Amino acid sequence: MNITKESIDSLNAVVKVAITAEDYQEKVTTILQDYRKKADVPGFRKGHVPMGMIKKQYGKSIMIDEINKMLQESLNTFLTDEDLNILGNPLPKVNEDFTWDAEDFSFEFELGLAPEFDVDLSAKKKITQYNIIAEDSLIDKEVENLQTRFGKIIPQEVVAEGMNVAGTFANEEKEIENKATVSLTDLKGKVNLKKFIGAKVGDVVSLKTKGLFSEEHKLMGALGLSKEEVEGLDISLNFTIEEISLTELADLDQELFDKIFGEGKVATADELRAKIKEDAEGQFKMQSEQQLLNSVTEYLVKNTKFDLPVEFLKKWLATAGENPISAEQAAEEFEKSEKGLRYQLIEGKIMSSNDIKLDYEELKDYAKGFIKSQMAQYGNLNPEEKELEEIAGRVLSNQDEAKRLQEQLVSQKLLTFYKDNITFKEKKVTYEAFVKEAYKK
Repeated sequence: MNITKESIDSLNAVVKVAITAEDYQEKVTTILQDYRKKADVPGFRKGHVPMGMIKKQYGKSIMIDEINKMLQESLNTFLTDEDLNILGNPLPKVNEDFTWDAEDFSFEFELGLAPEFDVDLSAKKKITQYNIIAEDSLIDKEVENLQTRFGKIIPQEVVAEGMNVAGTFANEEKEIENKATVSLTDLKGKVNLKKFIGAKVGDVVSLKTKGLFSEEHKLMGALGLSKEEVEGLDISLNFTIEEISLTELADLDQELFDKIFGEGKVATADELRAKIKEDAEGQFKMQSEQQLLNSVTEYLVKNTKFDLPVEFLKKWLATAGENPISAEQAAEEFEKSEKGLRYQLIEGKIMSSNDIKLDYEELKDYAKGFIKSQMAQYGNLNPEEKELEEIAGRVLSNQDEAKRLQEQLVSQKLLTFYKDNITFKEKKVTYEAFVKEAYKK
């Protein structure tokens, strides 16, 4: 067997594999002899079927199988030994004159090669790193939410501002019939509010879905529909009132603090506000760090210039899936995936150049931390190490879950690296300003 590589250019190459009868004949003969021993053919004793008959019936298919196995193994070994960094998989070149009726064979495979490039982390236009603060108005709102959640529900006879109304939303045409509780403070506009004021149990209020609530997810909950189902929904609704209530806010006292945070953890309203601020800013930090990672990704893809073997990748995409796709579809698929591929190459370059690695023990520890935080949400604050080990093992045995956690950990490591090696422009903002500025909303 002879394998050679011919470079077309810096991004494309062809590997040629020449196989002669000497390379496969001994193996094929051994398999045919084994077939002969086991063959059960009428008119012949078992193990005494003429070899010519066995060869005629099975010889070509066995030869083809063995040659294909040799091709795959030798090609993989060659790519490893040559340390070739390829994109996609080798593509066999079609030879119109090829026939399996020969003894010697020649195969050719196209390769798409990963480009050589450098990554410059010295951003000319500095990337913004947001420090999101929880302003007083947000803390005020959360304090009121907590007082409402733990407040006393007082039944009422007539609807007035600030009350809660339970009942059934209905629309016969769309087959909607859903029980829900509506806080009048969630309604949008004075017109909708006015329809409820003065109503009593048993009354039916006529409404429109469009512009009913100040937030779309409130409409989803009220009607029991998905985001897709409520998007652009403009229909009439009847709401039959079944209960009217007023929530008397809970006092900001020790009883409330203990209910929320556990006994003795918070002792004053100021400590409550400080705790809310700490928790909120912890959540905000996660969002700002994800946005920072996204910004760095965008910057690196935009400013790290290199060519790709585009035509090869389009050909590969056309045949890579379970079902082949057309050249036009492959071109569309490449356009969608090009940005991700470019960042994947940049990420790999950064990790290899800076010795950023990920081993199984690290991944397992990360999985255990993730599991522990989830268990804490359900009140299990001190799970045993053995239990964490067992759950982590089960999670990581799931290929999709393991991949998801691995991607998260790699992102975490890269973000740490970027913070240490890129100079950012720091900016302190409120959450509302962050959303408007970072996501241009």
